[in-house]
Amino acid sequence: MAAKLKKGDKVVVLAGKDKGKEGEISSVDPKSGKAIIDGVNVAVRHTRQSQTDQGGRVPTAMPVQLSNLALLDGNGKATRVGFRMEDGNKVRFAKSTGETV
Repeated sequence: MAAKLKKGDKVVVLAGKDKGKEGEISSVDPKSGKAIIDGVNVAVRHTRQSQTDQGGRVPTAMPVQLSNLALLDGNGKATRVGFRMEDGNKVRFAKSTGETV
């Protein structure tokens, strides 16, 4: 199945502790059905000190289920994603506005 959400898309979180937060997708793992969004679902990870790194508490963005994300359309509202053919190419479009993503 084609990817409805891709790296670089602006999304909003629909469920969970970060509900309502917006961000940009930095990476997607289609096999597990999860994505990492900058500044969303942040957890503190402790790293050991090394010769090159001071170590300490490092905030890290953790993965979020793709089903808990929605694409932001041109108006800044959550929308579903559909597919259609334009000039022989399969493109994604926002179902709320009908504009191509």
